[in-house]
Amino acid sequence: MIFRTLVSGSSGNAVLFSDDNTNILIDCGISAKRLIPLLCQAGISAQNLDYILVTHEHTDHCMGVGVLSRKFNLPVIASVGTWQGMNVGRINPENIVTFNNYDSFEVGTATVTPFKIPHDANMPTGYVIESQGKKYAVATDMGHVTMNIAETLKECNSVILEANYDEQMLINGSYPQSLKNRIAGKFGHLCNADCARFASYLFENGTEKIILGHLSDENNTPETAFKTVSEKITSDGVVLEDLSLSVAPRYEISINIG
Repeated sequence: MIFRTLVSGSSGNAVLFSDDNTNILIDCGISAKRLIPLLCQAGISAQNLDYILVTHEHTDHCMGVGVLSRKFNLPVIASVGTWQGMNVGRINPENIVTFNNYDSFEVGTATVTPFKIPHDANMPTGYVIESQGKKYAVATDMGHVTMNIAETLKECNSVILEANYDEQMLINGSYPQSLKNRIAGKFGHLCNADCARFASYLFENGTEKIILGHLSDENNTPETAFKTVSEKITSDGVVLEDLSLSVAPRYEISINIG
């Protein structure tokens, strides 16, 4: 099993899932030219991809989707709202796959369950992918953790979870106030402290592996994010040595938590 980030952050996001039979790319927020060698490093040829899932229409999540779909004849699956807002050029109509609710659906040998995330986009979604008795989740770009998200991700084995910004770094940083307000808002991004609280909940409810992802380049550091989360889960009685907690590199593939 493969479950890892290929790139992660405001400059581009992509996640690879593979159960040896079905290969799924979740988001492609970089060029296809950049993505293809990263896939090879992760152990999958681009020619062997089966599907692309898209979380939402922001450029750092869909920039390379159109080229990749056209080049390799790949179906692109996204919510109706995401398709309405996504600018990926002309795609073979047979490869445009939409959903308008949050029911589970089959994708090759995997079962995909989309879930609503609070973000400033058109019907943005996270995804839980289930295969061979295990569950894997991508939960980034969310301004806060809702009860539905908490319930949906409960008992997921591995989670890629947003730790976008450190609150003090954002407050003291150079961003204009309007952008600071957007990032810290209920439909913006998840801060380290909120991520830490949710990570502790996940570890206490069956999750074994977490990658902290979508870190801001200006308002966070890998060391700060890891320290905030690890201290919180340790103070809540979770034994860090029994779990896998890591941080997604910005421009390189992460460890595999499949």
